[in-house]
This record gives sequence, structure tokens and C-alpha cells, in this order.
Amino acid sequence: MADSVTPNPDTTPEPTSTQEAKGHFAKAMEEAKAGAKALGKEAQDRADAYREKAGQAGSEWMDEAKTRGNEAKAKAADLANEGKAGASRAMTGLGKMVEENATLIDEKVGAKYGDYARTAGKSIQDAAAKLDAKELGELGEDAREFVRKSPALAVGIAAAAGFMLARLFGGGSSKD
Repeated sequence: MADSVTPNPDTTPEPTSTQEAKGHFAKAMEEAKAGAKALGKEAQDRADAYREKAGQAGSEWMDEAKTRGNEAKAKAADLANEGKAGASRAMTGLGKMVEENATLIDEKVGAKYGDYARTAGKSIQDAAAKLDAKELGELGEDAREFVRKSPALAVGIAAAAGFMLARLFGGGSSKD
């Protein structure tokens, strides 16, 4: 014989109607929607907080970069002014040296060449005075204008200056 299990009336729930099941399901869906909405709101709040922090950090980095850039610009301007002053002093000294040696050139080569040396010395000193009187912006504009008017000459001068600097500062290849 087959064993049959008879339900215990104390442990089995009363059968629920379809309407009650639908009501429980609807309530569970509403709770799930409310939970999802709350999680979405929390996620949005966190995203907004992170976005704000990132924006602040980016702004701070931009401010720092601008500050460093301005400091570098000021330092470069100071160095350029020092270089301009040094070049002016060197040109003035060279002009004076050429003029001072003009009498020696008069004696050794002739008065005509001594006059050339005096004129060259005076021209070098005048150029040094003009260089000293100009601001860096004016010098830059003068250089741009020179390159626009004579690009081939500018390239030639740059090549010659590069060659001279390489010979002056380069170790050179010494052949033993």
C-alpha cells in the first residue's frame, strides 16, 4: 500500500486567493522599484560628489600650472635681460678695444685702415647702445622683421653662429 501523507492542518497555510497573490506581487514590485530608485539616487549623489572633487582637483592643477608657467616666464625674461645686458657690455668692450688699437693700425698698416678701425669701433659701440636701449619685445620684433626681409641671410647667419658655437663649446674631435 502506498503511504499517503495527510496534511497537518496546523502547519499548512490557508490557501490564498489570486487577488492576494497579485497584491503581494504588486507590493514586492513597488518595494523593488523604490529600492532601485533609492540606489540610483545614492549612485547619482556619489557621482556628483566625485565629479565635484575631480573638478576642484583639476582647477587646482590648472592654477598651479598657470603659477608655474608665470614663474618660468618671469625667470626667462630675467635671464634674457641679463643676456642682453651682457651682450651689450661685450660689444661695448669690443668697440673700445678696436678703437684703442686704431693708432697701432695707423702705424702698422696705414691711416686709412686705422680710420676704418675707428669707424668700426664706433659702429659697434653705437649698436651696443641701441641694443641696451631696446626692450626684449622690440628686439624680437626686429629679428622677425629681419627674417621676413632676408630669410636666406638669416639662415646663413644662424648656421655660421651655430658652427662658431659648436667649435667654441664642442670638445671637437682630436685626432691623435
